[in-house]
Amino acid sequence: MLQELFEGYYFCQAQRGDFFDRAKPYKGNPTIAWMQKLAKELGVFLPVSFFEEANNAHYNSIAVIDANGTDLGLYRKSHIPDGPGYQEKFYFNPGDTGFKIFATKFAKIGVAICWDQWFPEATRAMAIQGAEVLLYPTAIGSEPQDQDLDSREHWKCVPIMASNRIGKETIKTEHGDSSITFYGNSFITGPTGEILALANDKDKDVLVAEFDLNQIKSQRHSWGVFRDLRPELYKVLLSLDGKNIVPF
Repeated sequence: MLQELFEGYYFCQAQRGDFFDRAKPYKGNPTIAWMQKLAKELGVFLPVSFFEEANNAHYNSIAVIDANGTDLGLYRKSHIPDGPGYQEKFYFNPGDTGFKIFATKFAKIGVAICWDQWFPEATRAMAIQGAEVLLYPTAIGSEPQDQDLDSREHWKCVPIMASNRIGKETIKTEHGDSSITFYGNSFITGPTGEILALANDKDKDVLVAEFDLNQIKSQRHSWGVFRDLRPELYKVLLSLDGKNIVPF
């Protein structure tokens, strides 16, 4: 799994009109086409992060490629951050695909992107639909306005695989240079949140873990996490203020 917007610098540090030139349509995208060939050659599943242009809209998106090279569909990042160094609202519309799963050769996969991790509703939405593994291509590191602020411990909260950037990147902005030191720490957790594999914040690495999906399924059922669901109580998730419910 490659990182969020892996084709170049994490350009969202700056608000620059010329960076929109990086966007490409989903259909006919040369990076996706190349990754389809690679996935088929290696027999691997690939979530391909890219900057999507869709007419006048722009999205932070992932094309989901199965092990035979088939494009299984598209996910558009739902939660868009906005702050110093992470000015994504300048570039991206909020995603309109919703959370869904993809039936790959290996497992039922749920895919979301970076900031989506901080919203447990996304995890629950994919788990309810049957996701066995969750993937989160990511780009997050230091905070330009406060170098002492470190959010990495907030990151490891659910069973996931996350692949983050490493190294320092500097982008010229309208207010001068902006730099982010990405803290790496890509990781794989087990079904109860335990860290199974962890990279550091400096070196390129490949993390591998094996899962017995049948055993995990049995454990989930025995804990009753789906048996005890109360969908009628979750309608509050359809509101912004906890009161005004958006009808189905």
